[in-house]
Amino acid sequence: MMTKAASVQPMEAKRVFLRLLLAIVVLGGVYGGLAIFLGRHVATSTRVDGIAIGGMSPDEATVTLQRVLGTRASRPVHLETPSRTLAIDPGTAGLEVDLEATLSDLSGFTLNPVQLWAHLTGGADQPLRIAVDRPRLTAAVTEAARAVDSPAKEGSITFEGGKATTVVSEAGQAVKISATIDAVTAAWPRQQVVKAVISPIEPTLSADEINRAAREFAVPAMSGPVKVVAGRSTVMLQPVRFAPALSMVSDGNGRLRPSIDAPRLLAVIRAAGSGIERTPVDATVRLVAGAPRVLPAVTGLKIDVQSAPASFLTALTLPGRTASIIMVPVPPKVTTATAKGWGVKEEISTFTTHFPFNPPRTNNIKIAVRTLNNTLVRPGGMFSLNATLGQRTPAKGYQQAPVINAGRLVTDYGGGVSQVSTTTFNAAFFSGVRIEQYTPHSFYISRYPEGREATVSWPAVDQKWTNDTGFGILIKAFVSGNDLTVTFFGTKTWDIEAVKGPRRNMAQPRTIVDGRAGCVPQSPAPGFDVTVTRIFKKNGAQVKTSTFNTHYIPEDNVQCTHAESG
Repeated sequence: MMTKAASVQPMEAKRVFLRLLLAIVVLGGVYGGLAIFLGRHVATSTRVDGIAIGGMSPDEATVTLQRVLGTRASRPVHLETPSRTLAIDPGTAGLEVDLEATLSDLSGFTLNPVQLWAHLTGGADQPLRIAVDRPRLTAAVTEAARAVDSPAKEGSITFEGGKATTVVSEAGQAVKISATIDAVTAAWPRQQVVKAVISPIEPTLSADEINRAAREFAVPAMSGPVKVVAGRSTVMLQPVRFAPALSMVSDGNGRLRPSIDAPRLLAVIRAAGSGIERTPVDATVRLVAGAPRVLPAVTGLKIDVQSAPASFLTALTLPGRTASIIMVPVPPKVTTATAKGWGVKEEISTFTTHFPFNPPRTNNIKIAVRTLNNTLVRPGGMFSLNATLGQRTPAKGYQQAPVINAGRLVTDYGGGVSQVSTTTFNAAFFSGVRIEQYTPHSFYISRYPEGREATVSWPAVDQKWTNDTGFGILIKAFVSGNDLTVTFFGTKTWDIEAVKGPRRNMAQPRTIVDGRAGCVPQSPAPGFDVTVTRIFKKNGAQVKTSTFNTHYIPEDNVQCTHAESG
């Protein structure tokens, strides 16, 4: 039988166990609650970028950091360079404070007593984390760098005004973009002023090199005149004259060397001695005392453009300062032998026409004759009367005289030149050249041969022929009294005979009474058609023929009744 004392002892033990268990549960709850509380707060004494946030919840810490850091983060970043300070806007540059990343590791649930104890008693300075948009920051730093980046300035030696002037080289600078970006991201937003990383840019030409070039070449080059000996000519060139042709250029390896502008130097030499060079003269054939003579070719001379610049440069530092220039011969395009081979030696045709008294018309004929005289047509060459005479203008001395226009006589500059054309045409006709283009007068003029005459008018109505004789033709044209003569000299190839056929298709003129001012009276003459045959003979035998058909309209009887006409 169990005693009372024995039954009480197990019950007491059970109660003690329950109380202990309850205490453990309570303590565990308190520990867990503390762990939960501490997990929701930042450790004691924690600071971020110097800002105390210990014991705060993440939300409270966020608010605190935003309040303090917001002002810092909005201020411009000042990039400090040796020459100036550059401002960068953080927002534009892609710089942002990342509070979420900064606070992410500063709170959190744990049951580790060591960690809980550290949370209650400890804490440390924590880094502030930032978000960087590197492409935007790169663009911002690059743009700012443009204000301070500067290339190196190379020194130089110039010769303005005939004096050697030196300019010292200057180093440049460039912002090292990547290194400067790293400096900004390491300092922002704690520091508002960040030193930009600068890389110096050294010039290629050193001061020693510039001084050497000046001492060895530039100063001696400008020390006095240079004697230029070119063939039989000698000229003295003062520094002020040749200095614009000189320069000092870098060879790319840190050395200066002299250079010379050859065309400019040659222009200076030529201007100083106008007789140094001689233009070649082509051989030709001209009338001398009324007869053809071969004028021989003359060989020209010119400065050797290949060696002259180097010779001149060398002379600039020689004691005698003398440049010997090589002269090279320049052959003519037409040699004397070629001109002699043209065979212009005898008269091959001539023709004379008579002109009436009319001072303005005679004036125009004489001007055209002076221009035509001594015209040389080479073998195979084309002759154009309009190309030879050019436009007949008052500036050339031409006056107004009668010309035919639409079947009526009017006045115009150059009237009478058609007589020069007709006379030249007949000389060409009897020389045997190939007639390419000619235009007869619209009505027949009695002082010219029927069917063998040619008018001319600028620019379209022309007289053209090709010299197919195999030799050159020299034209002699002159006026004697009221006679105009055109003679061709060359080598006679053909005996030419002209045969004129009868008039046919006769047409009678009308009578026109004209009371207008400027009316030019006309004498009546019938119109008709006529054919002229040109017969080519050699040694009396006919070789070939060509025909020229001409249609003349009637020359109307024009009676002018205006007071100015009569």
